[in-house]
Amino acid sequence: MAAIGRYNSLQITKHTGFGLYLDGGPDGEILLPNRYIPKDVPTEVDDWLNVFVYLDSDDKLIATTEKPKVQVGEFASLKVVQINRVGLFLDWGLPKDLLLPHSEEKRPLQEGDYCVVHVYLDKHTRRITATAKLDRYLDRTPPRYRVGEAVDLLVVETTDMGFKAIINGQHWGLIHKNEAFKFLRGGTREKGYIKQLRDDGKISLSLQPVGSEAADALQALILQKLQENQGTLAVSDKSPADEIARLFGVSKGNFKKAIGGLYKQGRIVIHPDRIELT
Repeated sequence: MAAIGRYNSLQITKHTGFGLYLDGGPDGEILLPNRYIPKDVPTEVDDWLNVFVYLDSDDKLIATTEKPKVQVGEFASLKVVQINRVGLFLDWGLPKDLLLPHSEEKRPLQEGDYCVVHVYLDKHTRRITATAKLDRYLDRTPPRYRVGEAVDLLVVETTDMGFKAIINGQHWGLIHKNEAFKFLRGGTREKGYIKQLRDDGKISLSLQPVGSEAADALQALILQKLQENQGTLAVSDKSPADEIARLFGVSKGNFKKAIGGLYKQGRIVIHPDRIELT
């Protein structure tokens, strides 16, 4: 049986004037229209193709080699392109837009807005559907992260404390405001790090490496840039946070700790407008 809303490796059963038919198992043959037949791989009978399977406008299974922005079981930020009495329709990169029913909205949306959704297969209709109610799909397994572990983040929304983000498509986490040294908004994807696994089960995140190894690496980077620039850099503990982030990819707080450590080691001198090697 073909997995609807996901990529499948399916075998070609026959050629027709309007496309290829692929073996969908119990679902029968699935059409791959001519416009999606790849030119750079074998497409004879019995060859296998990697295709995405979904329902067309007539609710019939169809295959495509186009790449959607999200598969069933995944999260993504998608743009609202149409709204009617049935629900909201989202651009997910395929000709038939993705339905977000009104009952699955979390907040009112307008055409042109972006919304982070989870994509699932409706058990009754077998239709690929989106929901903005994410909690039921997250934190369903115990987190097994390590402090300092690198993770993939999808920023979802702003809170009073910072930015809620989805970790590896599985758990909620929070980037505290003092960790957000760069511009963030809902829908952005970031590389992050596990900063703290709290006793209450919540997870604190960082956008920069954490721990003593990360601190040592930042000090080494600062020294390297100093050596490459004849022993001086026009940045200091008084510099704007965005300038520090541009040069070193870290928060101002971590930069100040790093140069403070180098100063105590006697390796640099800190001036109001620059730092220099001793």
